[in-house]
Amino acid sequence: MYHYTEIGLQNVWLANGYHVRETSCGEAVSIENADGLHRAIGRVLAGESYLTPAEFRFLRKELELSQHRAADLLGTSEQTVALWEKRGKIPKTADRMFRAIYLETIDGNVKLKELIERVADLDRKPDERLVFQDTEGVWLKAA
Repeated sequence: MYHYTEIGLQNVWLANGYHVRETSCGEAVSIENADGLHRAIGRVLAGESYLTPAEFRFLRKELELSQHRAADLLGTSEQTVALWEKRGKIPKTADRMFRAIYLETIDGNVKLKELIERVADLDRKPDERLVFQDTEGVWLKAA
């Protein structure tokens, strides 16, 4: 069995699907269908009850999200995401939302992620002035 630590997780072992080769620089390991393996690992992690800091980081990287963008999606700061990945203690709501985003994305149904991204992109400042106008009996936000 091969202890697959290259992805930042210490609890992943491969029973097969890898090849060890001798090179001039020492042993090299090649993984068959690494993308498929990473999706399988991510699916298992997202189905768990709670993400560890390393698991959160793994899923974030698999989604190709920076800490900044992950923070936008979860409604927090980049520094908070960095702390979660370093020390843990990810709030349950953020943990659940992130696992849902991951599962929707790998299943090819990114509606949830797109919706959250749209909302994150539209976040307004708390002191932003909201102006509404009555248009033929229907109230609308003024342009």
